[in-house]
Amino acid sequence: MTRNRAPGQQQFWKYVREYLTVQLPKIRCCSVHTVDSYRRSIGIYCDFLEAQQRIKFANVSWDHFTRGSVIKYIQWLRQRSCGVATCNLRLSALKAFLRYCADEDVSLYSVFQEVKKIPLLKMARTPVGYLSKTALMAVLAQPDITTVKGRRNRMIMILLYDTGTRVQELVDLRVSDFHLDAGTPFVLVTGKGNKTRSVPLMDKTVAHLKEFLRQFHAGSADRHEMPLFYSLRAGRPHALSTDAISVVLKNYGEAARTTCAEVPPRVHPHLFRHSRAMHLYQSGMPLPYIAEFLGHASVTTTEIYASADTEMLRKAIERADPGLTHETPAWKNEESLRRLCGL
Repeated sequence: MTRNRAPGQQQFWKYVREYLTVQLPKIRCCSVHTVDSYRRSIGIYCDFLEAQQRIKFANVSWDHFTRGSVIKYIQWLRQRSCGVATCNLRLSALKAFLRYCADEDVSLYSVFQEVKKIPLLKMARTPVGYLSKTALMAVLAQPDITTVKGRRNRMIMILLYDTGTRVQELVDLRVSDFHLDAGTPFVLVTGKGNKTRSVPLMDKTVAHLKEFLRQFHAGSADRHEMPLFYSLRAGRPHALSTDAISVVLKNYGEAARTTCAEVPPRVHPHLFRHSRAMHLYQSGMPLPYIAEFLGHASVTTTEIYASADTEMLRKAIERADPGLTHETPAWKNEESLRRLCGL
């Protein structure tokens, strides 16, 4: 005889389903990637309950969303080597879900309030990692362009840098998104929240793209709807995965580091986005323009690039007081040096 679930359990899973299938995709118009991120966050919390508190997946209810339980969950994530940003993302997802539930049923407001008060973990402010122009050229030189994959992989890196796209945005690109014969060539990029932005393309990139399209897309009747970057499976093109691109760039980064010490230990797709933004900032582009170029919803997000590097600070100091840097240090005179040292 099958035992019926308690009312709280039935209600909990009803709200999970409505949140993931109606609220996020249809009412808030979130992308499939955003919905998947919330789905994973709720699922990982249920995994924690089963692993640490022996609560079966089907038995999860509102009683298990307490302040103490969620704090232990964050500690559990940290023990599994999850970074601060990942922990904050998981916690924020739980808060957003519980807010939705509280809005639907006022009796759940106390559950939401208890978890809402848990603060996010403090993140250490670190300088933005990016490739210097020398390191960028070293990485770009790694693909063997005498091979089909080498030419494809070089185009991936060129486009990641020139457009500053996220890796998911890159794999989602279709041939029809490119407008290379327009007065100002551009590509339509669909980013977070299904927001589309127009990104201008540099002349060199346009030349590379035209050659790439000629080699990889010329013979297909429905080429305009094909993914720009693909691999063949059973003779049919399939969009590359973000993981595949990450592995390719990691390997190129390791190879480039053997010849260029400026290449960081780990090269990943987002590093190209950071590099493009920092190079634009160093060239004098205002932060609001960079925010629009990157598709940031707020210029506040873009302010991470305003932490000037050492060379920018040195040049700013020289501009502020040019004469100061050209003064002869007092200790250049041997007698002055002896007095300074108390001799």
